[in-house]
Amino acid sequence: MSANAETQVQRVSSLQGRPPAAVGRKQMITAVLASLLGWSLDLYDLFILLYVTPVLGKLFFPADNPTLSLAAVYASFAVTLLLRPFGSALFGSYADRNGRKRAMVVAVSGVGISTALFGVLPTVAHIGAAATILFIILRLIQGVFVGGVVASTHTIGTESVPEKWRGLMSGLVGGGGAGLGALLASIVYFVLSSLFPGEAFSEWGWRFMFFTGILCSVLGLFVFRMLEESPLWVQHKNEQAAKPAGQQSPVKMVFTKYLPVLLVNLLIVIGGGSAYYLTSGYLPTFLNVINHVPQTTASMILAASSIAAIIASVALGHLSTVIGRKKTFVLLGILNLMALPYLYTELAAAQDLSRIALYAMGLAFLGNASYAPVLIFLNERFPTAIRSTGTGLSWNMGFAIGGMMPTFVTMASGQTSEIPFFLAYFSIGLFLLYLVGSLIIPETKGNFQ
Repeated sequence: MSANAETQVQRVSSLQGRPPAAVGRKQMITAVLASLLGWSLDLYDLFILLYVTPVLGKLFFPADNPTLSLAAVYASFAVTLLLRPFGSALFGSYADRNGRKRAMVVAVSGVGISTALFGVLPTVAHIGAAATILFIILRLIQGVFVGGVVASTHTIGTESVPEKWRGLMSGLVGGGGAGLGALLASIVYFVLSSLFPGEAFSEWGWRFMFFTGILCSVLGLFVFRMLEESPLWVQHKNEQAAKPAGQQSPVKMVFTKYLPVLLVNLLIVIGGGSAYYLTSGYLPTFLNVINHVPQTTASMILAASSIAAIIASVALGHLSTVIGRKKTFVLLGILNLMALPYLYTELAAAQDLSRIALYAMGLAFLGNASYAPVLIFLNERFPTAIRSTGTGLSWNMGFAIGGMMPTFVTMASGQTSEIPFFLAYFSIGLFLLYLVGSLIIPETKGNFQ
């Protein structure tokens, strides 16, 4: 990195450690709720798809081999992840130039509408291969909007609270939001699988799962009406108003001056993103095709796992404030490297429902803990002028690669019975990468500009 960029990274704002004096308690609470709700509702929309993957595989990607059908659904999920960085570049640049709130409103609305549209799609039985094409196109559109949500929800909350709460905020929004979204999806899945049991769920239940996406957008917009703009962004814009025009594009700055920062960030985010998708993201399929747990029972286990994920995210996010971001990443890397392979194999062998629930909760706990400090770490790597763009791109590029792991695991498994072993192998390789990143990164705690 150039000396000028390094100086800019190290320049700590006079507001470090506390929000601006003008920020009241109400504004901080609203910003926290908006960030948490915005991200959780979008993860809720994504978890709907993960929870009905076996059903969607039969309806949109039918194949003689059930493993190939599952892999095709995960592949459609992975393809949309590739468009999330584009969404972050688009909405992140908008958020850095025009405000976090405006970007959040548009992106969250887009995700909700695109999710609801899945519920009206015709299946392969109705229009043949065109159904598969429409499904993938809609997933691509959804991916752009989700990338935009990250750029706003992952900055406005942390920019509105004091330094002592930023680690907790990181876990609350990044991991807690994901856990809350999964919990909401589990509850809806339980209700609808009860209302539409057996084949009725494959015919109508899954459609109503997607229809609920529009309700989430309405709820989000209601909360966003009370949201005020990020105080650090307002301060930055006031400073920029006194300077000559001609500021460089946020996207260009990230890929030029801050390119080394971006590349190092990815070592951590790829590991954390992979852990998320191979634990919480894969659990619905694991319980279905490996443990053969009934839908209603699986939804309760997934709800309990979501609670474990929320606890892990908040606790480990705050721990990063106590001991530092770097030490927390190293600790989590070692824990996951040792524990995840064990939990996968034990979950596959478990017959008793209580043990299945325990191992599932353990996987969700560790998988979500691994990226609890990532949000604040990324925030601290970029100045306010490009924070939404830099954080969004780092997060979505890493999670895009991580989101491909379920596809690779499923394709590598010749039979569904081999899935647990390949999950263990992949987790070992990914957390070795995560540990390398943990040792390379600098300590960023307190470096908020």
